Amino acid sequence: MDIPLSISTRRVDLPSALEDLIRRKAAKLERYYDHIIRCDVMVEGPGERHETGGPYWVRLDISVPGAELVINQQKAEELRDAIEASFNAAERRVEEYARVQRGEVKTGVHPPEGPVVGLFPDQGYGFIAADDGREIYFHENAVLPPGFGELSVGMRVRFHEEQGHEGPQASTVEILGGPRSLHDGKEVATPERRP
Repeated sequence: MDIPLSISTRRVDLPSALEDLIRRKAAKLERYYDHIIRCDVMVEGPGERHETGGPYWVRLDISVPGAELVINQQKAEELRDAIEASFNAAERRVEEYARVQRGEVKTGVHPPEGPVVGLFPDQGYGFIAADDGREIYFHENAVLPPGFGELSVGMRVRFHEEQGHEGPQASTVEILGGPRSLHDGKEVATPERRP
């Protein structure tokens, strides 16, 4: 890496054994692509109200030439499991990026797009309608600038999908434009969904 690994924590004390695990896993990413510029890791604990452990979240921001690969909010009840899940997702993402750079994958293919069909600003999450009828969860931290506060139901977004602990989720969400007609212009009700 051109810039040394950065590890930040919020609401959690990171044991030295798990910090060492993060350092080893980050170094291993360079096996998949040797032009990684930087890797920032954010480890977040559940806060003061939880006395029995998790959930813990781990976010990775990996800078490579021409792109930012974000592994967002991998969540698990055990801190080690959250770290492992995040770096497993990062390995897949970095490996996929390396294949594209080597020309092994068609580069004219864009990530999927869809409208925002549910938005819960107070809880910091929402849902995107995928082409195949599924609803894809996203967290506010996954939304690229101008950010989550600029979203509204019906807006078109482009997203990168990954498998979360509770189903499909978007690891990055890019705002494409204003609302387009959903269901022939009729307003869509947004039922309660999982957080």
